[in-house]
Order: sequence, then structure tokens, then C-alpha cells
Amino acid sequence: MKKRQFPPFSAVKAFEAAARHLSFKAAADELCLSPSAISHQIRALEDYLATALFRRENNRISLTGTGRDYAGRLSQLLDHLDDSTRKARSGVQEQTLRVLSTPGFAARWLLPRLARFEHAQTVRLHIAEGAPSTDFANNNADVVIKWRDDAEEGVDVVPFLHSARYPVVSPALLEREGISHPRDLLRLTLFRDEVDDQWPEWFRTAGIVAELAKGDPVYPNCEYATTAAEAGLGVSLAYEAVVGATVAEGRLVRLFGTTTIPFTIYAIATEAARRDDPLIRAFQDWILAEAKDQSAASTPICAAE
Repeated sequence: MKKRQFPPFSAVKAFEAAARHLSFKAAADELCLSPSAISHQIRALEDYLATALFRRENNRISLTGTGRDYAGRLSQLLDHLDDSTRKARSGVQEQTLRVLSTPGFAARWLLPRLARFEHAQTVRLHIAEGAPSTDFANNNADVVIKWRDDAEEGVDVVPFLHSARYPVVSPALLEREGISHPRDLLRLTLFRDEVDDQWPEWFRTAGIVAELAKGDPVYPNCEYATTAAEAGLGVSLAYEAVVGATVAEGRLVRLFGTTTIPFTIYAIATEAARRDDPLIRAFQDWILAEAKDQSAASTPICAAE
């Protein structure tokens, strides 16, 4: 059996707190120690590891590359230890599942369905400001809902949501502008994407050679465009799998029967080392089943042909 190597736990706590705060004083306040005690503990840990974890310059500290990586892993381990300890003390055996997602996917797809997940009360949803990180050593997540399904080393990536795209507008804008033909869209504000902008493809599929206006707004993700379309500010080229419920509720109206070619838009990413975790597996199986049911029930809703 492999012999485990554990550093002094008091030194680990001191280093992790100092790394989070980037301050020995703040770490000392958190752990009810003196700054000199924190410094001593960290020196002891650096001696144990035979490597520097902090750079010390002009009374300021910063993490070395090794320190940054070690701190991320320790924070995750201590979070798990904290969760397990709290549950053991309270008699609660079910673990927390931390899911990291974009705001658009969370609001329009996940949250309306989450109550159907058997362990929904264990899910703690975290929202990413940009593309959700799959660096599980530092992202404080058990599951990441990632864009597309690109392979990553050490990460299991399972695609689950595929979608075509079509134009959507608010009912008020549709009534005001009298949209009846795809060419009518060229006189309106079209919301563009920084990545995967597919308006040119959609117009080609609709049989229109179009030169798109250079002044149209460009957004970093589809949720901004969809929200702007709901507000009646223009036209979004929305993902059918994401906005289907919004269209069914009448807050957006689908235009025309033309769509882009479907492709994978979301995948579930988890640490390969945790692929057999029962709660992660349960969440993955549930989300795959939900996506399959949605695909089978999907029906076009068009305001104009």
C-alpha cells in the first residue's frame, strides 16, 4: 500500500488562509493567531515541501506558480473536509453538489427543471461571469456546464444539449415592424455574437445574400442578445434548445421556419478521477434524460413563413 505523505495540518491551514487573503495579517485574524505565527507555519510548510510558496517583496506577498496550484488544491480539499465534517456532526449523509454554469443556461434551462432532480436540495448553483472554468483545482465546482464539447485532459466531457438557431423577437416588435419576410430583418437591429456568430449562415440558408450592418451590437454570449430581444430592442438569433420555453410562454416569438444546422452547444464536465461519484453520476444521468425528453418534445413555433 502506498504510504501517504501529509504536511503539518496547522501549516496547511495557515498557508491556505494566507493564500486566499494574500495577507498574513488577515490569515492571522481568521485563525486567531499572530502574523508571526502564520509566517512561521508557512516557513515550516515551505521547508517540508522544499519549495517556495510565496514571493515576499517590500512587505507584500504573492503566490509562486507552485503556491498558486497548491493553494487551489488545498482549498478544494478543505472545502470537502468542511462539508463532510458538518454533515457528520449534523447526521446528514448526502453531500452538496456544486454546479458551475453560465447565467443564461441556469435561468432558461436548468432552474425551470431542477425541482425534478431527485437530489435537487443538494445542488448549490454557482454562476460564471465568463466561460465557466474546468480547472477543478481552483473553480470550487463538482460539475461544470461548459460550452461545446471540446476534449480536455483529466476531464470527462459528456455532450447533452444540441440545438439549431432561429430568429426571435418580442411580440411588440413583431407587431410594430410588420415582419413578414426574412429580408425584413435587414432593416432591424440584429444582435451579433463575439463567438459563433451565425447570422450569415442563417441568411444563406434562407436564400438571401445579405450584407450585415457593421453597427449592430456585438455581445459576448447569447443570453445578452436574448434578453435584449425580450426587451424589444432588436432580433436575436437564439438557440432553440435554450429559448424554447420562453417562446412557448409568449415572451419571444420565433420567426420563419429556417434554422441553422444543429450542433452541440453544452456538455457536462467533471473530473475524470471522480467519474464514479454517485451524486455526480445521478446529476449527469438526470440532465441527459432531461435533454433527451426536450429533444423528443420539441415542436417548431413560427410567427411567419
